[in-house]
Amino acid sequence: MATLLYRLGRESFRLRWLVLAIWVLIVGGVSYAGATLQQETNPEFVLPGTESQEAFDLLADRFPEMNADGASAQIVFAAEDGDTVTSEANTAIINDAVEAMEASPQLGAAGVTSPFATDPDGNPIGMISPEQNIAVIQVSYAEPGMELDEETTEYLEEVQTEAEDAGLQTEIGGDAIQAVPETGATELIGIGVALLVLVITFGALLSAGLPIITAVLGVSITTSGILAATSFMDVSESTGTLASMIGLAVGIDYALFILSRYRNELAADGRVEDKQARAEAMGRAVGTSGSAVFFAGLTVIVALVGLMVVNIPFLTEMAIAAAVTVLLAVLIAVTLLPAFAGFAGKRVFTGRQRRRIAAGVHNSKPNGGRRWGGFVTRHPILVALVGILGLGALAYPATDLELGLPDAGSQSEETTQRQAYDLISEGFGAGFNGQLMLVGDLAEGTDPMVAAQEVTDEITGLDPDLIVGQAIPNEAGDTLLVSVIPETGPADEATADLVHELRALLADDTDAEWSVTGSAALNIDISDNLNDALIPYLLIVVGLAALILLLVFRSILVPLTATLGFLLSVFAALGALVAVYQWGWLADIFNVDQPGPIMSMMPIMMIGMVFGLAMDYQIFLVTRVREAYVHGKSPKEAIQEGYGHSSRVVVAAALIMISVFAAFIFSAESLVASMGFGLAAAVIFDAFVVRMAVIPAIMALLGRSAWWIPKWLDRIVPNVDVEGEKLQQHLAQDETSEKELVGANR
Repeated sequence: MATLLYRLGRESFRLRWLVLAIWVLIVGGVSYAGATLQQETNPEFVLPGTESQEAFDLLADRFPEMNADGASAQIVFAAEDGDTVTSEANTAIINDAVEAMEASPQLGAAGVTSPFATDPDGNPIGMISPEQNIAVIQVSYAEPGMELDEETTEYLEEVQTEAEDAGLQTEIGGDAIQAVPETGATELIGIGVALLVLVITFGALLSAGLPIITAVLGVSITTSGILAATSFMDVSESTGTLASMIGLAVGIDYALFILSRYRNELAADGRVEDKQARAEAMGRAVGTSGSAVFFAGLTVIVALVGLMVVNIPFLTEMAIAAAVTVLLAVLIAVTLLPAFAGFAGKRVFTGRQRRRIAAGVHNSKPNGGRRWGGFVTRHPILVALVGILGLGALAYPATDLELGLPDAGSQSEETTQRQAYDLISEGFGAGFNGQLMLVGDLAEGTDPMVAAQEVTDEITGLDPDLIVGQAIPNEAGDTLLVSVIPETGPADEATADLVHELRALLADDTDAEWSVTGSAALNIDISDNLNDALIPYLLIVVGLAALILLLVFRSILVPLTATLGFLLSVFAALGALVAVYQWGWLADIFNVDQPGPIMSMMPIMMIGMVFGLAMDYQIFLVTRVREAYVHGKSPKEAIQEGYGHSSRVVVAAALIMISVFAAFIFSAESLVASMGFGLAAAVIFDAFVVRMAVIPAIMALLGRSAWWIPKWLDRIVPNVDVEGEKLQQHLAQDETSEKELVGANR
């Protein structure tokens, strides 16, 4: 592996114009495809095979006129204190809004329901709160939210504006309008901090800029590819943001490791002015650090692609997009980065740095990494205990982890969707924001009216406080639709319990096959599926990644300690996530508008992403330790030398990842914000506590046992030569042959 990558890096350096031309064609082609094929992203969660999704499908078949998958909007009016929505002035404003909405484009069969509407018997069917201070116009559309025309959403917003101008507070809820997050500013913040860290690390602006350029190119290719994919498949609106988050972090880090090794090789050689020496130095850098990059990237990709076992489409999309971004980051780091370094030439060092190299004093002082490695190897028990106990304490809040999916109640209080949600909760109860729908597929010969009465009695018997709507049969008389309004909001744990109780209650009904659906029920099913898949996914990912680490380190205990360290850091990160986003600690600092359940996909996504990123640092740090050990150093000396070579650049890489992830904390999208926080916390814990402290301490305690592997296993495990031992032998043979040839010519 090292020899192959050595040749790739050296030839990419030499044939830089060809490499650049190939990547320009790739970037141009994918960008053109993205620009010409781009469609709207899809914000909806769909989970094939679940009861709630099957019920939606049955509604679409048996009640086509209802447009079950069509968008809905609630236009919520709130009167000022002491006033009512039924006053003459406010009634006129609301009626004007109803009349305007009846002319809206893309209305569904149910159309517009006025707050003042009544049934044929004169009974009110509209939504006016008991205090008469809040009223709601209900609007049904023929198309899903993301398929509504811009004209339709603008029409809805104009009606809102006209009512507000008339003097009545008006907010819009439902999925007819979507709050699309803006992420450009957050990405720029992360890139800015990363550039600052790189300038401090390299001391040269040109060298600092190369990892940024290559990472941005990789992300731009993936982003354009995602935009192109929207033309032939549903793509979640968060997919591109998460791919950018991961792509920027690993893209900068991978380029940083290779470029740092290249500069070290060139400084050690001393021939900065020699083009041939620069090409050889890049070959050695890609052959050694590039091998670590390859296996680190492979580990991240395995962890991400493993998310496919959960079998949730939007999660699979996110995972594949992020995995493609990581793959591109690896390819760019071992091909395009060497080409850029070839164009930069000797300017990868400043003039002052080149003079110091020529004088043989560049990086001649003992560095902090070697001193830290010496401290850890002298006090391994103390360092290990402090690190493990500290992370254990941080992980404690994770024992109170509550999972759910976001609704309008988790959005910023400044959005109209959130204000509409709060007004409906205030006027009618939180359950009106997450109504449940019971769909009954009637047995042949069953009287719909009899079945309707029976199911209403059963539900009322379960909880008399539930609001059960009038059962609606379809035209064929073989299906019933019953609405149930819980007392609690859609993200409340009590609502999830109610869904499970209703399903258990109706499972034995012989007159109909009942399903419970609605957006709240669908979200509950997604959360249940994610919880059920967590342990199998963890076993698959950890198992595959452990095999990769076994190949890299040819050891049993190193992969084992690496994996246990990861579990410690990810649980500590989950604990921090619970403390901030669920308990509300430091909520103002981290822009948490509404503390509540953690996104149900967070644990499984964090496991996938953090495991891969954690193994990055494990591979980058420990390969240098193994390299020193293989070349004859004692276990403790190898730790000191390995950390002396790699800790500075790993700290820089971790700071870059933290800055990129932390910049997303202030995103308007709750999933993106919490993911940014969780990943930033995980990198802090894993890089600075686990990889920099706990792992070297345990390795010091294990001594030579850390590198033990059974002889039978050693024989069958292929040697991938990540530390470059075979490469060094190959280069030494070439150097000897060259000297012999020169001697013979003389």
